[in-house]
Amino acid sequence: MPWIDQETCTGCGICVNECPVDAISINIISAEIDMAGCIRCGICHDICPQDSVRHDSEKVSEKINDNVEMTKKYMALCAEHLSDMQEKNKCLNRMRKHFNSQKIIAERTLEELEKLEGN
Repeated sequence: MPWIDQETCTGCGICVNECPVDAISINIISAEIDMAGCIRCGICHDICPQDSVRHDSEKVSEKINDNVEMTKKYMALCAEHLSDMQEKNKCLNRMRKHFNSQKIIAERTLEELEKLEGN
């Protein structure tokens, strides 16, 4: 999914004008994508003169780190509020189940998307 690099976006508005579904707007100084309205057509990627429209694959490491930090936070909270260090490990196991579920969903979605090719 696309995202706008706020540090490089100049707010020129080219992407706003070219978006076929009006999913991009200018906030105070830069562009912003309404992900609910975005159809992932890629036009904004291609036309941005500053190369500020980026792809979410660039954020994989950041998202992994966020997930690990979130898990650590929940583990600490479980230990604190339930007054039991075993709850910390139970929380870790619940988070593993959560991410395994997300993995299965992603894998099966990709399988279904492969079936769409040529339709």
